[in-house]
Amino acid sequence: MTEPLLAHGQLAGLDEIAHTGVDSTRGGYSRHVFTPAEFELREWFVERAVRLGLDVETDRNGNMWAWWGQPGPDAVVTGSHLDSVPGGGAFDGPLGVVSALDAVARLQATGFLPTRPVAVVVFAEEEGSRFGVACLGSRLLSGAITADAARVLTDADGVSFAEAASAAGLDPNQLGRDHESLKRIGLFIELHVEQGVGLIHHDSPVAVASSILAHGRWRLRVTGQGNHAGATGMRERRDPVVAAARAVLAVEDAALASDDGRATVGRLRIVPGGTNVIASSVDAWLDARAATDVATRALVADISDRITEATASSGCSVELIEESWSGVVEFDAELAARLSGTLGGVPLLPTGAGHDAGVLSGTVPTAMVFVRNPTGVSHSPEEFASADDCIAGVEALEALLRSVL
Repeated sequence: MTEPLLAHGQLAGLDEIAHTGVDSTRGGYSRHVFTPAEFELREWFVERAVRLGLDVETDRNGNMWAWWGQPGPDAVVTGSHLDSVPGGGAFDGPLGVVSALDAVARLQATGFLPTRPVAVVVFAEEEGSRFGVACLGSRLLSGAITADAARVLTDADGVSFAEAASAAGLDPNQLGRDHESLKRIGLFIELHVEQGVGLIHHDSPVAVASSILAHGRWRLRVTGQGNHAGATGMRERRDPVVAAARAVLAVEDAALASDDGRATVGRLRIVPGGTNVIASSVDAWLDARAATDVATRALVADISDRITEATASSGCSVELIEESWSGVVEFDAELAARLSGTLGGVPLLPTGAGHDAGVLSGTVPTAMVFVRNPTGVSHSPEEFASADDCIAGVEALEALLRSVL
């Protein structure tokens, strides 16, 4: 990736941060909010923004704003996030931030003078990989999650979001809906690598988003009886690991039986986690998505019924707890069509991935630009976009900014 991007003289920001948060165990990158790797990325963002003459501020929810000119109402805002999933790829999030900075640099280089305030934003904890709630920074900003609910979220080590925010220099008592920042946003445009194969079939390096699937996260808690692995006969056990395994298979069965629903168990926590110990409990985290709110809720209801039936004979208790929910997002059709026209009629594409633009869409006008992903693989070290397509994304974002500024 490094040489092709540098050869274009743009997107060098991806190369500058390529060493930050490398995960030698999983591969790819692990860059979680308020951790050393993410702090390093924040420092990089400030340095890059200041180099462009932008003024950087951090809002009370940990989101960073780099302003071109005086902050004010009806601003055009662009950007994305810098955090990652565990072992994530190089493009998910950072491509949108680097492209936004490069688009501003291109505008400045031509002597362009915006007629509206402009900001590049970095949202905090978009992936939800540390505290479990995706798009936490934009949810707090918009009031989609309450400050009280956010403060008590905990990471795998038991550190609360309030504690982590305080350690990062924020005041936990000031978390929550930020009316001042919201009223400044006249339009938010987020560029993102496509997380799917839509553009592969359209012969176009970029597209404009049309919609986002409904999706949410649930915690499946299976509670059994901890015991000795050698002293407890097989028929005397209440093993939550066995029950959880059956539940995971039931999740797959429910998704396969649905109309294009998607359900994933991507994380497990076994307590106490000893090799010679029958576990006492298992937490499994479920991600479920479908085309509509009703279809997603129906899928989760079916999952609940199936896991109850699958684990009925285990002697364990099973509980499904909702942790976050995002209803289907239909981006403003008129705005999306206008932006697509500005780019020469590029495709309008739906996506199954959640984004900060989706969270903010109910509060402020938002739009998204996707950059082609040649394999569709994302949330993985194999995530990729070609240098030429990334450059096309920067050029598209520059053109859109010119059209609205």
